[in-house]
This record gives sequence, C-alpha cells and structure tokens, in this order.
Amino acid sequence: MVESTCDVNGYDIVSQKLKENLGLTKSPVAIKFVLREEDIPEGIEKIEEGIRHCEMVLKASKGDIFYATAEEQTCKGGAAALGLIEPPEKVKTGEMYQSLGRFSSLGSAKRTMDEIPKIEHMMYALVYTPLEKATFDPDVIVIISNPAQAMILAQAIIYTLGGRVEADFSGIQSICADAVAGPFTRKRPNITLGCSGSRKYADVQPDEVIVGMNGENIGCIINALESMD
Repeated sequence: MVESTCDVNGYDIVSQKLKENLGLTKSPVAIKFVLREEDIPEGIEKIEEGIRHCEMVLKASKGDIFYATAEEQTCKGGAAALGLIEPPEKVKTGEMYQSLGRFSSLGSAKRTMDEIPKIEHMMYALVYTPLEKATFDPDVIVIISNPAQAMILAQAIIYTLGGRVEADFSGIQSICADAVAGPFTRKRPNITLGCSGSRKYADVQPDEVIVGMNGENIGCIINALESMD
C-alpha cells in the first residue's frame, strides 16, 4: 500500500478535482487575510466598488480576483467579524438584529452575538480569488454547494481521522462569520445554511449551503475524495 500525502500540486488542480468530485457549478473561493498593505500578493488590485463580503465571495466564485479593505466592505457586521473593524455598538449588543425582528429580546440577541465567531480587529484586507487562480496559500476556502455535495465533502473531511463535522450557525453573518471567521479562528471546517443577507445579495439559492474550510487541510480532503470515489 502506497502512503499518500496531503501535498497540494497547484490550486488549479485542486479546484478542478473539487468541481469534478463534487459536481460544483461555482468555483471554490480562496481567501487570504492580510495584516499589512505591503503583504498584498503581487499583481492583485483593490476592488473598485463597495459591496458586502458575501457579494465579494460571489464575485470571486465567478472568476474575479481582488482585495478589499474595510472601506470597501459595506456590511459593517461582516467587516467586524472578519477583523477589519471594531464591531459597531449596535451590532455588538445585538440591538440592530433585534430591531430587525430577529430576536424577542435584546438579551437573546446579545447572547447570539457573543457566540458568533469573530477575528480580533487587526486585519488590513482580505484577498479573494477563485481557487483555480490562487497564487498564494489560502487561509480559508469557501464552497457554495447543494446539501448532497456538502454531505460528500463532510465525508471526505472525516475520512482520515474520523470524528464529526459541525454545522454551527445562527442564520445571521453566515458567509463572513460562519464560513470564514469560524474556520480561521477555530481551525476546523464549518457548514452554514446562509443568512437573509447572503441569500438576498450574494445570490445564494434556496437549495444551496456554504462550507468553509482551512486552506492547509485541502490536500488531505482531495485525497479523501479520490479514495472514496
């Protein structure tokens, strides 16, 4: 029996194998956190418009490559979860979500906000690219799939070491907190059902879910998918 490795032989190949083994219709998205402006990968330009993080993930899944600072992130709750800004007070306390009718009390809203994964305010920017065009090692890889594809991906995640795959979400801040900040800070994958914002603005379809994974584990997941096939 030949011992397999988890080495990555080009993200174009990794993306192709994910698409082929899972039947994905959208490209996986590679995301990199950047602490300083000088650390932006060479040749990548700043996005020219201000949009939400979830919309940026959609743009990257369609082929666009760019980076975005806090100024380009129009959803401040998402920007805060991603470590680009300090959370606005009404987001931090849950008051904003209670005012939208999502919670019966400020206490339940605050409890939820306290438990949502978030990154300490330290980041300068995030880089977004379709995985097949990544010229850097991604911190997080985001996949938009249907539930059956997510099931196969979950089976691949536990193929080597076993265990359970978590689906940790609250129906708010899904693609920012659940699918990116969570995997980045907790070092484990997560599945989320999306949120009202991502389904409205980022074209997440009723039959789609979102999976966020640590970039360093992707080689092992590809090996698992091919072994399971």
